Amino acid sequence: MKLASLKNIGQKDLGRDGCLIVVSRDMQRAQRVKNIIGTLQEALENWSEYEPELQQVYKRLNQVHLNQKLLPEQFLLDVRQLAAPLPRAYQWLDGSAYLSHVERVRKARGAELPEALLTDPLMYQGASDDFSGACEPIYAADETWGIDLEGEVTIVTDDVPYQCTLTEAAQHIRLIMLINDVSLRNLIPSELAKGFGFIQGKPSSCFSPVAVTPDELGEFWHDCKVHRPLHVSVNGAQLGRPDAGDGMQFNFARLITHAAKTRRLMAGTIIGSGTVSNADESKGCCCLVEKRVLEIINSGEAKTSFLKVGDQVEIEMFNEQGDSIFGAISQEVKHC
Repeated sequence: MKLASLKNIGQKDLGRDGCLIVVSRDMQRAQRVKNIIGTLQEALENWSEYEPELQQVYKRLNQVHLNQKLLPEQFLLDVRQLAAPLPRAYQWLDGSAYLSHVERVRKARGAELPEALLTDPLMYQGASDDFSGACEPIYAADETWGIDLEGEVTIVTDDVPYQCTLTEAAQHIRLIMLINDVSLRNLIPSELAKGFGFIQGKPSSCFSPVAVTPDELGEFWHDCKVHRPLHVSVNGAQLGRPDAGDGMQFNFARLITHAAKTRRLMAGTIIGSGTVSNADESKGCCCLVEKRVLEIINSGEAKTSFLKVGDQVEIEMFNEQGDSIFGAISQEVKHC
């Protein structure tokens, strides 16, 4: 099943959390479901009650042919009208499960890879009050901040109990999305030097147009990982196509248990994989800093610049038939 949220664009019936819609598999049509539930957050809080009804809507929506007359509650989808599936969330936790990425980025700032990262996930809690839709700009006031993209996979949970087991954790994964976890690389080192985490170096993140249930991925979802390449490009040039299931040291169940070690996680918690990265350099990168580090290692200097105003970022994942699974994150960098 594919779910999304319509933006509040001067519509009195839509609040800050948007309006939940069900989207057809080919992402051509959608249907409002206010008669069932109003927002995705509400659905996640009562998933066992509403999920079967939403699945029935999804099934019927996929049976509608392109030339068939739509029902009053159905409409042709324009992804530009979509907010992030969760326009705001109670909690956003980002892991860093790909050790090849961690190692390369730490090398860029002269830091060693701690041995503990082999057995204990790295995770931080980010701002979750204002997420961007897939076609909304990346805003930055200053290009010298080192504007970077980070292509990741994320999951969304329902209510997760305190100290849940790995088996329990897997059963609490309700949705999967893509994210561009924007980073301002030149602001991060001074923040980390204070020993208290990110604030200015991590502006609003951007999510894929739709969130999908794990069953929608079929055989590509197993071991609590997504086993498909993540396509990332800048200004139409391919940056990388690493496989999201390859080299993921900690799967999503393990990331959930890490976060739930000392607390419960409320429904709507979003957990990120960290920047997708493969040890095989030929697969490319999902962020610019990793590409720059590889250039330094291989040639002695970084040749790739960070993002500039006017640059266009694309992040997308496809099935074996070449169909988009989550829709495309397509953002232009703009001065604010």
